[in-house]
Amino acid sequence: MADQEKTEIGYRGATACAAAGISYRQLDYWARTGLLAPSIRTASGSGTQRLYGFRDILVLKIVKRLLDAGVSLQNIRTAVEYLRNRGVTELERITLMSDGASIYECSSPDEIIDLLQGGQGVFGIAVGKVWSEVEGSLATLQGEIDGHVISGEGNDELSERRKLKGA
Repeated sequence: MADQEKTEIGYRGATACAAAGISYRQLDYWARTGLLAPSIRTASGSGTQRLYGFRDILVLKIVKRLLDAGVSLQNIRTAVEYLRNRGVTELERITLMSDGASIYECSSPDEIIDLLQGGQGVFGIAVGKVWSEVEGSLATLQGEIDGHVISGEGNDELSERRKLKGA
C-alpha cells in the first residue's frame, strides 16, 4: 500500500477543476467545509498547494453532476462519504440513481429497472463513464509525483499502476 501511495499522481487545484468541470471557488469551499478534502496533500498554511488524486477528481465530477441535478448538499455529503469508502473496482461498476432528493446505488441492470419501476429513479450517473471522462481529461494535464511535475499521455493513476507492473 505504501508503494501505491508514493506513486499516485497528484493534481493541483486548477487541474482538478479543469478535469471535474468546476470552479476553483467551489473546489476551495468543498475542501474547507470537508465535503471533499484532497487525499494526497491538504493545504497546510499560506502558499501550500492541495494535491488531489484521480479518485478525488472522479468524486468531484460526480458531485458536480449531482448538484446540477438538484440533489441537496446534505444527500451529496452522504454519497461522497459512501463513494470514498468503496474500492476502486467497485466504483467502475456503480450507477448512481436519484429522484432529486435521495441517491441510490445500483450495481446491476436489474436494480436499475426495479428502481425505475418503483418510480424512484429520475436520472442516473454511470460512474464508469465518468471515470473514462476524467481519465481523458487528465491525460493531457500536468500532475505531480513526489514533487516532480509530470505531463502528457498516460497521466492518470491507472496508467501509472500499469507502468509499474510492466503491463
